[in-house]
Amino acid sequence: MIVEIGHFALALALGVAAVQMVVPLWGVSRQDPALAAVGPAAAVACFVLVAIAFGCLTASYVLSDFSVENVASNSHSAQPLLYKLTSVWGNHEGSLLLWVLILALFGALVALSKRSLPPRLRAGALAAQGCVTVAFLLFTLLTSNPFRRLVPAPAEGQDLNPLLQDLGLAIHPPLLYVGYVGFSITYAFAVAALIDGRIDAVWARAVRPWTLLAWTFLTLGISMGSYWAYYELGWGGWWFWDPVENASLMPWLAGTALIHSTVVMEKRDALKVWTILLAILTFSLSLLGTFVVRSGVLTSVHSFATDPQRGLFILAILVFFVGGSLALFAWRAPLLRQGGLFAPVSRESALVVNNLFLATACATVFVGTLYPLVLEMLTGDKISVGPPFFNATFVPVLVPLLLLLPLGQTLAWKRGDLLGAAQRAQVAFGISVLATIALLALTRGGPVLAPLGVGLGVFLILGSLWDVGERVIGRASGLGAVWSRAVGLPRSVWGTALAHAGIGVSVIGIAATAWSTEAIGTLKPGESLTSGRYTATLISLTPRTGPNYREDVARFRVVTRDGRELKPVEAMKRFYMARGMPTTEAGIRTRGTGQVYVSLGEPQGDGAIAVRLYDKPLVLLIWIGSLIMAAGGLLSLTDRRFRVAAPHRASAVRAVPQPAE
Repeated sequence: MIVEIGHFALALALGVAAVQMVVPLWGVSRQDPALAAVGPAAAVACFVLVAIAFGCLTASYVLSDFSVENVASNSHSAQPLLYKLTSVWGNHEGSLLLWVLILALFGALVALSKRSLPPRLRAGALAAQGCVTVAFLLFTLLTSNPFRRLVPAPAEGQDLNPLLQDLGLAIHPPLLYVGYVGFSITYAFAVAALIDGRIDAVWARAVRPWTLLAWTFLTLGISMGSYWAYYELGWGGWWFWDPVENASLMPWLAGTALIHSTVVMEKRDALKVWTILLAILTFSLSLLGTFVVRSGVLTSVHSFATDPQRGLFILAILVFFVGGSLALFAWRAPLLRQGGLFAPVSRESALVVNNLFLATACATVFVGTLYPLVLEMLTGDKISVGPPFFNATFVPVLVPLLLLLPLGQTLAWKRGDLLGAAQRAQVAFGISVLATIALLALTRGGPVLAPLGVGLGVFLILGSLWDVGERVIGRASGLGAVWSRAVGLPRSVWGTALAHAGIGVSVIGIAATAWSTEAIGTLKPGESLTSGRYTATLISLTPRTGPNYREDVARFRVVTRDGRELKPVEAMKRFYMARGMPTTEAGIRTRGTGQVYVSLGEPQGDGAIAVRLYDKPLVLLIWIGSLIMAAGGLLSLTDRRFRVAAPHRASAVRAVPQPAE
């Protein structure tokens, strides 16, 4: 009965989403407040119905109802409760339902945002959001129904993919989906603005917090996915330029550009065409990521195996929303009036340069990810585009952007002083140069680019915080005055500085990977392996049984170069009986911001086992920096200006001129 309730709720949600798609626009066109008010009610009702459906599917997993095909294919009665819950979205059908749930949630949040959104913009955005919801509900019900029954029901399930039986799966997909789907709101705002013809500071103020929210969660989702791959796959790396990883990176880059572009539009009423285009492209790249993961065009540890019918359906969704919105943009954008002007040297110009670099970086990832797929489709030839290509194209674009970031942050709006900005940044630059020289001296004979990368990270951190420090301390006398200035600064200023400093922290962690060392050996109990600052001795290799797996546990004693012994490290080789699939569980011991990392290979016939030992200094800074970036985004979201709508201007800019009387 629970399954039937869930299926019915999902079908009913489709009808409600169709009402949300049509009625608000009808009400706006007829200037009927009653019809326009149907949109918010429909959006909230749609969310409630999808939440009921999601709850019913979750209950089926918790109860191990193997009469449901989705549960039988992705769960097992012996699984821990946590992994029964995460199994709900650890498959194509369930993850798609989670996607629709978050999509409906954002629609409901927009419906409830009465104070900060103009009524016409809210009605148009809800209609556009309803259209996206209808498309994905149709996709779910017609090709990916999570409530399909099995007759007769099997006695036991097939278990969840062992790689996904990890705490990271409980966190990574929901965070990532909030980021992906959050950009649907910016897309809906862009479509609504093009239809209504009103694109001004009111629109920019309305769209910016939603963009920040989506960007923050996408940052957390990418970070969590990176750390999951780092410790779960046993490869010892944090980023592999996998096509599915790239599919999440592209909307992140475009979303970062969109955040900065909306700032210029809100401050100077400029960059309207570019900002609208970015809002469309960011969500289009999110849809592209959905197509890459679910169409079956590639094989990845991240992707879901799907049939061609699903791939064609998603391709149709992609063509409709991307092509339709770009066609609307091409029709309406030329009629937009130019906004405010600004000098070549100004904060606005710096943000334009920022956008150009980010767009170019996104384009390089786009080409490197899709070119092999398109080439194989057209010619049948298979090529591999891996780290060498991306390192040669992406990094040279990103480095100048990072060097210019602290300078642009200190420039004044409308007309800035480049020499003054350089003088303000000279202390941060000098300290970073000294740090680079010191590291080059300490690591003589080591990689040269690593100290340069650390110096760049130091420059980003100090440069980002220096401007705020000057504004807070300034000519203030006494701690009271300093505190008063600090409290008086908008939270978005603090959030921006924090996010930029987080980039610097991550850059230091990424640069430090050049100092990582790796050693490979075959060990028996009592034998040792040395890598960098650590020596690991295999103490024992013993079998152990888990809830739904067997494992061999290798226990290591780890000693530092100066003779200090760390807590023992355990690494495992697991075998999941239901799936018949082995996995590797790395053993990790954290020391400061560095880690010693042990990964097991295949056991040998003489009682030995293959072992990889890594010394990874400062590696945690990669993810600590991303957490700081996300904290900056969340802090900016608490700014009071985002909770109050921008004042309506008497001379609102309209895309379509009014006909003469």
